[in-house]
Order: sequence, then structure tokens, then C-alpha cells
Amino acid sequence: MRAARALLQIDQRQLAELSGLSLPTIQRMEASGAVIRGNIESLTKLIAALHDAGIELIGEGAASQGGGRGVRLTGRGA
Repeated sequence: MRAARALLQIDQRQLAELSGLSLPTIQRMEASGAVIRGNIESLTKLIAALHDAGIELIGEGAASQGGGRGVRLTGRGA
């Protein structure tokens, strides 16, 4: 999440607004470590907001230079 926010140059409050989630929810998600914890609805809102802003989430083992998880800009964002 931090990497995605850094690519978008937004803070936690702005991500909360984009996703329709509360700031404490975003803070808890970021604090949860390697595996983001949250209910399905919150996770879906977060992923949709990141996608709409132009972020591509890269899954474990998906095509990426290092072979790990990550994020990259898609060029679609606002």
C-alpha cells in the first residue's frame, strides 16, 4: 500500500477518500504487514480505487523483474 501511495504521490487520507474507507481503516491495513488484513468489502474498495488511479497490483509469481509481489503504474490514472 505504501508503494502504491508513493507512486500516486498521495497520503493515507487521500487514499481513504479515493476508496471510500475511513482513515483508521487505511492505517490498520497498512500496519498489518506483508498480508493486508481487512474485510472483503474494504479490500475490494481499496483495490478498485488503486486500479482506477492507475496502479497495477503484481501477484506473487506474476510477471515482474524480481519475481515477487509489487505494484506498478499502468498509465491509466488521473
